[in-house]
Amino acid sequence: MRWIIRIAVGLLVLVVLLAATVWLTTFHPDDVQDEEVVCADDAPTLQPGQDVTIMSWNVQYMAGKDYVFFYDLLDESGPDERPSPEAITATFEEVARVIGEVDPDVILLQEVDDGAARTDGEDQLERLLGMVSPDYACHTSAFYWKAAWVPHPRILGSVGMKLSTVSRYRIDSGVRYALPIIPADPVTEQFGLKRAILEASLPVEGGEPLLAYNTHFDAFAQGTDTMQQQVALTSERLAFLTAQGRPWVFGGDLNLLPPGPQYDDLGAGEQAYYLPDSELAVLTDSYTVVPSLEEANGPDRARWYTHFPNAPGIGAPDRTIDFVFLSPLLGLGDHEVRQDDTLDISDHLPVILDVTLP
Repeated sequence: MRWIIRIAVGLLVLVVLLAATVWLTTFHPDDVQDEEVVCADDAPTLQPGQDVTIMSWNVQYMAGKDYVFFYDLLDESGPDERPSPEAITATFEEVARVIGEVDPDVILLQEVDDGAARTDGEDQLERLLGMVSPDYACHTSAFYWKAAWVPHPRILGSVGMKLSTVSRYRIDSGVRYALPIIPADPVTEQFGLKRAILEASLPVEGGEPLLAYNTHFDAFAQGTDTMQQQVALTSERLAFLTAQGRPWVFGGDLNLLPPGPQYDDLGAGEQAYYLPDSELAVLTDSYTVVPSLEEANGPDRARWYTHFPNAPGIGAPDRTIDFVFLSPLLGLGDHEVRQDDTLDISDHLPVILDVTLP
């Protein structure tokens, strides 16, 4: 009996040590938490009635388009696990080129690596900021994947991925709002992505600040109501701000199709990622969005596709899953999905729009 007790105690100690190790090496953000803001003292302040150019872009951790990563296929059979350093460098140069040519005022970036083994531990935002105009003097970021070591057989190393919002105008504060996550067992959940919305508050001289929201909703959530929950939380937040008379923009990679025929345009294998009736209708029914439903579903909808999957047999962008929504207080000007010279940069294309402040 003593030996049985000793073995049981030993096993219990091992379980406690394992649990402690998992907890201490993974990421546990609060539901709402402040994020660091870096901003130059002489950064200008937005003015009432000003036109502001916004770019939203999932840069796919600067991997480029020469790979089919294991997670790009539903069965995780993609052959590739990481991009080469040469591909990363070439992609950085292209992203910096596009930013320089567009010259946006506010940039919402998704899938920016920081501390990930697959990109050699580099803080990619720091490198990018060194390649673009020094006028981009303000930024804030929020991690949504972070762990010292992930035991997935195709990873087996550190992960670190964040949302980053960059501005040539002053940012006063950054706040991370946690999104509902895909349910899993307690251990797997710790190593998984913990999606979020990043709020950046840009003061406007004599008026309400412009709240810029940056996000990357879940993917691979089939069989759960995670996407509905993420949309519902977003809808609640935007409705509150709208009722308060607060100007806002909300953009990112939402991993959801626009309501309409795009679902039927996809093959069966690609339809598996989505529902026939898009969860996004809650937002598209309420707010101005770029691309609009008319643009995303019209005869020229290919111009508004934002996603070029890394998958065999797909040779061009084939769906719209990146959007920017606007407060009723903002006016919408010129807007586009920049496609002509961005197809080899990321599996997502940049959404660019001009808005006018109240």
